[in-house]
Amino acid sequence: MPVNEFKKKSINDLISLKGKTALITGAASGIGRAIANIFSESGSDLILVDINEDGLKDLKEELKKFNTGVITMNIDLSKKEEIVSLWKNIADKDPDILVNNAGIYIFKDFLETDIDFLDLTLNINLKSVYLMCQEFISLRLKKGKGGTIINIGSIEAILPFAKGLVHYDISKAGVIALTRALAREYGKKGFKINVIVPGGINTKSIEKLKKEALIKFKGEVIQIGISYFTRLPLGRMGEPEEVARVALFLATDLSSYVHGALIPVDGGFLST
Repeated sequence: MPVNEFKKKSINDLISLKGKTALITGAASGIGRAIANIFSESGSDLILVDINEDGLKDLKEELKKFNTGVITMNIDLSKKEEIVSLWKNIADKDPDILVNNAGIYIFKDFLETDIDFLDLTLNINLKSVYLMCQEFISLRLKKGKGGTIINIGSIEAILPFAKGLVHYDISKAGVIALTRALAREYGKKGFKINVIVPGGINTKSIEKLKKEALIKFKGEVIQIGISYFTRLPLGRMGEPEEVARVALFLATDLSSYVHGALIPVDGGFLST
């Protein structure tokens, strides 16, 4: 869009996603679910992807209040053939925005990981992002259009803090590198590509982890939590909605000149 067009838009127009379609992976819970809600509230139609079919059904029901189009796709992103099939099925839907949020976060000692576990982590956290971006860019270019990509990284990729996450750290470091490389190659072709780097966010999986640590008295995990909060300038965990608001900024014309950026949403953790 020409620069003058952005200057003419009102703030309400700039923040709106009306007329857009966003594909969000890992949408059934946590950050993905929060992004789905705020995008729908802003007028976007949605294609929601997750392996959790029940979670998707529940989310679709929740989003009815916004009166936007919602399609759910039960997909295992660790399998390339399912990703290829997904894009064949939605080619006519022509998504304008891709949010790669899906990922797994499993603690495991480096010396105890095997190739199958490493492959699973990389397949979901990195390779699926690579393939989803590839399919999205290919589809949009064939139609003579650009688009918006928002990838979800992690502070662990920049500053490894917790033990037992080597596999996770390298997967998310790859997401950051992928984002910046794609931004360099496709910016002039009409694509806006950025990566959000969340810190500790109060998702159900994190709440479950904290409860298990207390119940089973996992001293090392508890100590990691204490150390994290001691370092954290804001002194609290973030909420999924706080990440979703940054995703909305990156998805709309408010961020028309933000490209190839790494944006921490971490309560100041990386600043210390």
